[in-house]
Amino acid sequence: MEHLIELKQVYKIYQMGEDTVHALDGVDLTIDKGEFVAIVGSSGSGKSTAMNIIGCLDVPTAGTYHLGGVDVSTMDDDQQAEIRNKMLGFIFQQYNLIPKLNVLENVELPLLYAGVPAGERRERAVRALERVGLAAKQKNLPSQLSGGQQQRVSIARALAGNPSVILADEPTGALDSHTGREVLGFLKKLNREGDTVVLITHDNSIAVKADRIVRLQDGRILYDGDAHDPRAVVQPGSDEETEGAAV
Repeated sequence: MEHLIELKQVYKIYQMGEDTVHALDGVDLTIDKGEFVAIVGSSGSGKSTAMNIIGCLDVPTAGTYHLGGVDVSTMDDDQQAEIRNKMLGFIFQQYNLIPKLNVLENVELPLLYAGVPAGERRERAVRALERVGLAAKQKNLPSQLSGGQQQRVSIARALAGNPSVILADEPTGALDSHTGREVLGFLKKLNREGDTVVLITHDNSIAVKADRIVRLQDGRILYDGDAHDPRAVVQPGSDEETEGAAV
């Protein structure tokens, strides 16, 4: 079976003065369509580098990355941009909404850049807002929405492109705990509806909301398996905090 995401012996090596840093150190990872996977680790673990490679924002120093069966590990910037537009939807910690555009226009914007005709843009944007429960807010400006609603707009913006993968980078980082739980609830709902979700986080209490956890440390995978297995958040000899480990 062909995997949606497949990293084989992926290395990302940086030269920092006289030091050589292995941000990713021989990572093998597969993710299939319809999964909800959290990539988790502390600062410096390699999770942000993994996100950049999975999101076609960077290429490996060595190894291969296939997305939907296409080898993207040697693509140039223009080719990567095309793959991002076609296959990936991004949700960031900061919502990155345009203050002067209303909710509907914000959701439509990436489709405008992608050359989608006006009628189809509008239809896809409205449908995406309906999925996150914000169809009634489409004429509002971002400043008229709560933080959780703004993050839901950014989720709708990601969905409007009909991506193969939703890549969520610390999506609750700017939210209070209650609103953060609501946003995670929406991501779980989208996954139940068939969307593939890859969540990047440093927080165990967020990671355990996924079905599968991939834990990175020093550029290597320490654990890859069921999010509800105690080993997903507690590593033998690890000094990492384990608050929120209970599901």
